[in-house]
Amino acid sequence: MTGKIMLTLRLQRLGKIKQATYRLIVSEKNKDPQAGSLEILGNYNPKDKKFNVKADRVTYWLGKGAQTSPTVFNLLLKTGLVSGAKKRSVFLSKRRKEKIAKKKGESAPAKT
Repeated sequence: MTGKIMLTLRLQRLGKIKQATYRLIVSEKNKDPQAGSLEILGNYNPKDKKFNVKADRVTYWLGKGAQTSPTVFNLLLKTGLVSGAKKRSVFLSKRRKEKIAKKKGESAPAKT
């Protein structure tokens, strides 16, 4: 069975404990980000809010059909390389939403 390889643009964590920096990489979707990449496209330092990216290579890979992770999409949106609405990167399960709603209901003062 031969199929298309799904490529994704995502962040690879580097750096020391509590001093994270990230690389923007292109890799196969089902591979671990630490397992290697096809190309390094830039880097991101969340502490300094610096995002360095090779814009021409990002547009090349997006043109080839590569997808982005929600976080990378939002970073590229800030730099103006992609357009659209911001993507939600954190999803809450139905169970978690119910738990939060229950907690909010308990913390609200009861009216008499």
